[in-house]
Amino acid sequence: MTEESVSLNFIEQIIADDLAAGFDPKKLRFRFPPEPNGYLHIGHAASICLNFGLGEMHNAPVNLRFDDTNPSKEEQEYVDAIKHDIQWLGFKWAQECYSSDYFQQMYDWAVQLIKEGKAYVDEQSAAAMAEQKGTPTTPGVASPFRDRSVEENLDLFGRMKAGEFEQGSYVLRAKIDMASPNMLMRDPLLYRIVRKAHHRTGTEWCIYPMYDWAHGESDYLEQVSHSLCTLEFKMHRELYDWFLDQIYDPALLRPKQREFARRNLSYTVMSKRKLLELVQSKTVSGWNDPRMPTISGLRRRGYTPDSIRKFSDLSGISKRDSVTDVSLLEYCIREDLNKTATRVMGVLDPVKLVITNYPAGKTEILSAENNTEDPNSGTHDLPFSGELYIEREDFKEEAGNKFFRLTLGNEVRLKSAYIIKGESVKKDAAGNITEIHCTADLDSRSGSGTEASTRKVKGTLHWVSIQHAIKAEVREYDRLFLDEAPDSHEDKNFMEFVNPDSLKVIKEAYLEPFLKEATLDDKFQFQRLGYFTLDKDSTTDKLVFNKTVGLRDSWAKQNPAPAPQSNQVTKPQNQGGGQPQGQRSAINEIQKIAKKYTNLSGDKLAAAKADIAKLAEEVTYDELSPLFNTAAKKVGTRIGVMIALGVLLNQGQERNAEIDAFIEAGLADENEELVKEASSI
Repeated sequence: MTEESVSLNFIEQIIADDLAAGFDPKKLRFRFPPEPNGYLHIGHAASICLNFGLGEMHNAPVNLRFDDTNPSKEEQEYVDAIKHDIQWLGFKWAQECYSSDYFQQMYDWAVQLIKEGKAYVDEQSAAAMAEQKGTPTTPGVASPFRDRSVEENLDLFGRMKAGEFEQGSYVLRAKIDMASPNMLMRDPLLYRIVRKAHHRTGTEWCIYPMYDWAHGESDYLEQVSHSLCTLEFKMHRELYDWFLDQIYDPALLRPKQREFARRNLSYTVMSKRKLLELVQSKTVSGWNDPRMPTISGLRRRGYTPDSIRKFSDLSGISKRDSVTDVSLLEYCIREDLNKTATRVMGVLDPVKLVITNYPAGKTEILSAENNTEDPNSGTHDLPFSGELYIEREDFKEEAGNKFFRLTLGNEVRLKSAYIIKGESVKKDAAGNITEIHCTADLDSRSGSGTEASTRKVKGTLHWVSIQHAIKAEVREYDRLFLDEAPDSHEDKNFMEFVNPDSLKVIKEAYLEPFLKEATLDDKFQFQRLGYFTLDKDSTTDKLVFNKTVGLRDSWAKQNPAPAPQSNQVTKPQNQGGGQPQGQRSAINEIQKIAKKYTNLSGDKLAAAKADIAKLAEEVTYDELSPLFNTAAKKVGTRIGVMIALGVLLNQGQERNAEIDAFIEAGLADENEELVKEASSI
């Protein structure tokens, strides 16, 4: 491997190898192909950054193509939102394309397949066709309509297009191989009838191509050189290539499909269906709710394009699906905003503070730095008076020596202002503090150059002048789910893990008047509190600010990293071979870990997977293969066996029909984790 290739991810390396083998760099073309059936989320950002990043790297065009083949789920709203998100991230597409642009050509090619005896019209129910497809270990059964004459198929397909039949009554299927070990090759659907207007073509069509048929043919029509998909499409590659084989002209470029791992994020869900459920159930206010992992939600929360691109870069492109901790995303936005956000002061839980020796009615204008990280950021005016608001939690009448905020008899500095000393308090009938009275060292004003201004005290507090403060609503957001992997539980619905305290609304926060001119694009650090941005709900009469992220990871303290588990096994040092005395066999350890696999998430899940892979190095095929027959409901065990099988295959174990059947069964399973592991082999 060359020094240059070391820094390339495996997709970049594939392209570098193609170029080294003589591929014309002028023919490089990429595409980002979203289906407009929902808003883009942080997982899609990986594909956006990959495809458009490759375009930038090779000075090659990148198309934005909407794979709009299902009018029952797609809307113009989603098209507009997707375009906005990509532009906001800073990318430009070469051409805006739609699979619907190619409906006529795809229809003509389907007619060609019928004439060549490679497609037929089927009128069975979906359930009957599914049953006839067989299982990964048994071949399918041919449809009774598989041998219709070309003339009859052409007639029926033409009448389907003309709208003579009801939805669900007829489909067009490719005639491939009902005994193929790849179940996707068992006469897949090409067209179905959908009685719903399309967001672009209206009612011109009532038959629509299936995704597998439309995707590759659209790539071919656009002359895309490298069609990059997520891992769930790995088994689709054979079908992708078969479809291209039927229409390929050697004079044109033939697309190459390659797969990479999708990006998953802890403490959230990435399925569009589940995100839609959150919206429709009004658990969130919409697709752009700041708690959502959608790009529009992150933008509204205050995330920046640079932070999301940085996150995509740090997360990397891999061959295996994994879960990225949300703390990495939060780290990226903190790093970005620390350099760029304007420092201001706001008080969210106010208590009145009166400086008794400050001249009554006096106001002075102090100078506040905009950003200490940027010497060129300048300053802004900050009004000061003798009556202020401070945070209620920043004062205690009595406190220990580890409390460095305001107490009676002790001194603190007011940020950019004076050193004050707590003197007394006023309380209401219930004993609640209503006012704190203090005195100020009036020679200690920050930046005044006096000896007193350089005095050191242990604490510094933020504040706002009551006379000048503006009232605002502040929305503080927490993670939407309490569980690291809310949709990983077989026996529970992901909605059961929704965090009831994910949104806290503060109706009466008080902010310094500089924020009166804030815009939606501005980013602020409320000193000592976190990073905030103006929300779109704001009006001139009522400002609303969203908390983007705290100054530090508060969850790290609440959820410390787990101590090493006793079942974490290292490779035994046993020179004589066999299993060391007193230890359970490696295959039993794998079963023990895998049994709890579906209940794990985040770091624990990653550790369990690593343990299984390590143990698999000590397992023989004869020990593992009996577990291929594990009951379907024991998903954890089957996932563990799949991980171990991957290790054995990498060590040189030859594939056989038994292995292929087990992998196919995994791919056909409803459990996403099992499908991921099967897809990675």
